[in-house]
Amino acid sequence: MAQLGPAALAFDSVAGSFDVRFGSWLSVSAQRRAVHRALAAAFPPGAKLIDVGGGTGEDASWLTERGREVLLTDASPAMVAAASAKLGEKGAAKLVPAERLGTLADRIGEGSLDGAYSNFAALNCVADLDDFALGLARLLRPEAPALLVLFGTFCPMEMLVEAVRGRPRNILRRFAPGDAQARLGGHKFAIRYHRASAIRQAMAPWFEARGREAIGLFVPPSAAEPWISSHPQLLERLEALDRRFARPLAMLGDLVLYRFVRSGAPVPPL
Repeated sequence: MAQLGPAALAFDSVAGSFDVRFGSWLSVSAQRRAVHRALAAAFPPGAKLIDVGGGTGEDASWLTERGREVLLTDASPAMVAAASAKLGEKGAAKLVPAERLGTLADRIGEGSLDGAYSNFAALNCVADLDDFALGLARLLRPEAPALLVLFGTFCPMEMLVEAVRGRPRNILRRFAPGDAQARLGGHKFAIRYHRASAIRQAMAPWFEARGREAIGLFVPPSAAEPWISSHPQLLERLEALDRRFARPLAMLGDLVLYRFVRSGAPVPPL
């Protein structure tokens, strides 16, 4: 097995406790519900999907229980093992980094999938999205939707939370060019806050942009935990505001869901 990169090492170290740590946070649940509504609308029952950076398989499990067929991929062996145990015979999980999705085409066939999604900023651990976009294009049939959830680059709610918590250095961290430092499980790794223009450029010419919406607009980011989980009624009101304003205020979200559709443009040969 190839040596794991810093991000894969970090997530590998917390795979066993990941669901326990984050699953109880109501802010995370609220954001996941918003993504699930979008996934259910985009992918009809029976659709064959790929989950990029699927972690422990929470989203893949939700979809397979509702009649979709999901192939989960992740760069962390421990995450893939956790997802495999969770999915059982309902789905499959493979150790494939986002940058190497194209290697799956020989195994499952080019243009064999009906859609793709990536949730909770897995693609922010990828510095260059070009190889990811090309690999994804090899796997999806024409007109197949791709829903990609990445960190937003201007999140007023995070700025407010970080100011209240007395962490001024985090207030403007999403404005920094290039890589930013993150830490998980005692491991440091780099993330990149991809600008919307950079995401669209990487996805072209194989994908057409079809809009975007905020995930976590008034619902605060996980930096507000555990406080916000102790105020479920407030969170319920904030979640209702998110549903109303997610599209007109898309670029102000903690996360942004980008919608793409596979165009008919052919991919170059390997």
